[in-house]
Parts: sequence; C-alpha cells; structure tokens
Amino acid sequence: MNNLVFSLVLTVHVLVGLGVIGLVLMQHGKGADAGAAFGGGASGSVFGSSGSANFLSRTTAVLAAIFFATSLGLSYLASDKPARPTSVMEGAAPAVAPAGAAGATGDGVPQDSKAQSIPK
Repeated sequence: MNNLVFSLVLTVHVLVGLGVIGLVLMQHGKGADAGAAFGGGASGSVFGSSGSANFLSRTTAVLAAIFFATSLGLSYLASDKPARPTSVMEGAAPAVAPAGAAGATGDGVPQDSKAQSIPK
C-alpha cells in the first residue's frame, strides 16, 4: 500500500513539475531586462505595469504550491523508518549451544563433536 501511495505522489510530482516548467516558458517577461526588476523599468512595481496576475501566472502559482506539497509528501513517505532498530547480530545463530541443551556437555560443546577429543 505504501509503495502505491509513493508511486502515485511521485507521478503527480513529476507531472506538476513538467506543468510548471511549461507554464513558465509560455509566459513572457514583464520587464525587458534585469534592471526592470530593480526599479529601472517604467513602473515602480515588481509585477510590471499591469499590477495584477493573469491566468498563466495564477495557474503557475497553484502548480508551484502543489509541487511544494508533493515534495513534502515524498520526503515524508521516503523517510519510513522501521518500528525498532535492528542489528546485524539479531539474526545470527549462537556459536555455542546453551549448557542445558540436549546433546550438549557442560562446557557448551555438543557430545558428538570432534572438538571433545581436543585436549584443553
């Protein structure tokens, strides 16, 4: 289920990103050069002489907000951590049989092992 949600949010994220790129490239700049943004243009407004946003700029703002939301959603879904920390040693088998185990001598060596014949 988590992979399905992640794939869905990722697909929306990529499509919205492509939509933002397309809308930004379709819009023409309000100022002729970079100096217009710093007060060098005919109007003192950063938004140009019209002062209001048209359909393309509003749609770009909405898509940018959706892009931001899907970015946060993807970061939350990608940071899915296990419930408890795991260790490499948790799955390892014990090297020596417990003293009370069947077929084991008091020193932890199985009775049918060749290790019993080794002098200590």
